[in-house]
This record gives sequence, C-alpha cells and structure tokens, in this order.
Amino acid sequence: MNPNKQRVLLGMSGGVDSSVAGYLLRQQGYEVIGVTMKVWPQDCISRAEDKCCGPQAIADARGVAHSLSIPHYVVDEADQFERLVIDYFSSEYQAGRTPNPCVMCNEKLKFGNLWSKAAALGCDYIATGHYAIIEHGAGTPSSRRGDGAAAPHARGDFAGVDDPGYSYAVLRKGIDPRKDQSYFLFSLRQPQLRRALTPLGGMRKAEIRKIAHSLGLRVADKTDSQEICFVPGNDYKAFLRSHLGESEFHRGEIYDVEGNFVGEHGGIELFTIGQRKGLPGGSARPRYVVDLDPETNRVIVGNADDLICDEFEVDHLNWHPVVAGADRGGAVHTERAGVNVPGHNEEITATVKIRYNHPGTLASVTPLEDGRARIRLHEAQRAVTPGQAAVIYDDDVVLGGGWICRTETVRRSEAPVLA
Repeated sequence: MNPNKQRVLLGMSGGVDSSVAGYLLRQQGYEVIGVTMKVWPQDCISRAEDKCCGPQAIADARGVAHSLSIPHYVVDEADQFERLVIDYFSSEYQAGRTPNPCVMCNEKLKFGNLWSKAAALGCDYIATGHYAIIEHGAGTPSSRRGDGAAAPHARGDFAGVDDPGYSYAVLRKGIDPRKDQSYFLFSLRQPQLRRALTPLGGMRKAEIRKIAHSLGLRVADKTDSQEICFVPGNDYKAFLRSHLGESEFHRGEIYDVEGNFVGEHGGIELFTIGQRKGLPGGSARPRYVVDLDPETNRVIVGNADDLICDEFEVDHLNWHPVVAGADRGGAVHTERAGVNVPGHNEEITATVKIRYNHPGTLASVTPLEDGRARIRLHEAQRAVTPGQAAVIYDDDVVLGGGWICRTETVRRSEAPVLA
C-alpha cells in the first residue's frame, strides 16, 4: 500500500455503479479497497438471488475488483443488518408505519458500522456508488468536480460550523434527476458526510455504463435493482409472514372515515396509506387506506379525496449545517445565519419530498421542540405516509429532513366500539 495516497474503502454491491466508482476513484489518485457486506442470514429467503445481499453480488464485486486490480474483502454484517434494518422494517409495519430501510441501512451500516472496518484498514474515507453530490467546505475538493476529497475530522456534528477554516460537507442532488439518491442520504450526520465520497454524483447513468463497457466489465449491462434487497419480488407481505410469523400480526377491524364498520383484516402490518388492493368491496367508489390506528389495530378507509393532506409533522429531524441559498458552486453563506443551523426556530420556505419518487412541493417548515418540525404544504398532496422520510431542499441542496409521524388519533371517537 502506498503511504502517500489517501485510502478509500469502497462499498461494492456487485452492480455497475459501485464498480465504476472504483475506477473513477483510482483515476482521481486514491488507493481503493473494495468491500462487500454479507448481510443475509443463512435462512434468508432471497440469499440465492442476484441481490446486493446475495452471494452472486459478492462474486460480481470480487470479479470487478480483480479487473480493477484492487483488493476486495467481505465483511459479515448479517447480525447487525438483522438488528438495525430488518427488525426496524418489521417493527415499523407493526406500528402502522411504512418504513424506508434504505435510509436506515445507509445511516447505520454503510456509513455507520462500516467505518470501523475502514479505520482498521487505515482508510481515510468511505465511498459508494450513490448518485448524490457531497461537497466539502473550507477549500476541500468537491465530488461535483470529480476529485471527491473529504474534509478532516471536526469536533462533533455541528461544533464550530461558522469558525474560520471549519470543514463542513454539503449534500446535493445528483445531476441525473432520474437517478438522484440524495433523499436516501438525508439522515447522515456531518462526521459521516465529511468522510464520504460519492464520485457518481456529477454523472448520468448512460455515462456510467459507457465507462463500464470501455473497461470490459462483466457488470456493464447488469440490471439495476428496483426492489428492497432483502424482499424477494418486492412482496413485503410475504417477507413479514416469513420473518414474523402469522401469529405476530395484529388483526383488527376496518372502518370507513364516517365510523361505519366495513370488515375485518388479518393484520395491520399488511396495509399502508394509499393502498387499494386487499380491501373489502361493496362500495360505489374505490376505497383506499387513508389511516392506520396501531392502538386499536383499526384500518381506516375512504375515497381518494380523503388521502389529501396539507400539513403534518416530522420527528428525529436532522438539519445540515448549511443555509438556504447556497450557491450551486458550493459556497455556503454562513453570514446568513439562523436559516437552518441546528437550534433555529424560524419558519423557512423550502421544497419538501414526502417519498423518494415524489417530485417535491413547496412548503413552510416550522421547527418545533424535541427534534420535530411542522410542515405546511403550499399545495396539498396525496398519501402523506407516516414512517416515510420528508426531505427538505433548497433547490438542489439538502437542508435536512425527518420522519413523517402520526400526530392525531385516528377518528376513534367516530368509530363505534363493537362488543
């Protein structure tokens, strides 16, 4: 290993994105070490499939590492993945919320537990194939320009943000709007962002595949996964039945928004806001799940208009120490203090995405106590879903985000209690 080069631990999923990220990092002068996390337990029902948690992915990653002449390791994170991601996934459905396991995996594993492995290997940074831009302040290079160097460690998440020479990181959308993954990185804290590299943020998918073909990589045409890696066929209900068992489902009753009894259901875990399939018929208009009450295990149904929401709250808010109005070139105006530095209490107007594929909508964001915020949408949106992330943007800059939470009891007073 070359002691004069900065060393990067690259998370390799066996896909084309992380593979080309390894090539780009080498071209930028980094010493790259590849690592693939084994996250499937021995009884995982998707372990034989070509997923980022499966053995074929490891084989593909190892083959690419060999082609790029970089070392490759496999680390067993199965126990941690089960505890931090799969158990979270299951418990959220049991609580009547719809989880986002990709956000949790990024925060807790890829940019969390994996750092201990990076440090043990003498690495300065962790890199991934995410389509997002992480720019580093105080004169450090930016991944937008392709050189990707991260800033040195600082004192805690936000200490000294306005100090001269402080090195901070700004998270931005990737330039490819169809592939941007900044939404999934919103919960990363400054210590994680400052030592993270995302060399694909300034590129488009077509460019990535072209590079992979030019290198002769076998994964050049590998199909992108559109599913949760540990849920075969994206059938989360079958996964929950396998993981939890039918006896752990919370059965209950279905009511409409007027409080009328509609029927019974086999488990609140089997429903999510906006769902239409699996509901009893007999209604003149299509029925949708409009709310879930985990205290009584009631599923509330209504028509499409009942899904419309213009105000909600988020909790576990994570503000990034940048201010609204940062220049696209990466300059952050710290003299405009108080806009979104943690601890502020001023209402701001920003764009909010209420789920990954949501285009974003203007909203007024008012910070509250205990890491919460109230979000008032300027234009009401359909199916605002507890458990999903609401990510706050100023143009392409991620200001922060939090988890959509249930703030009102679900019409229990209007639903008669049947003996």
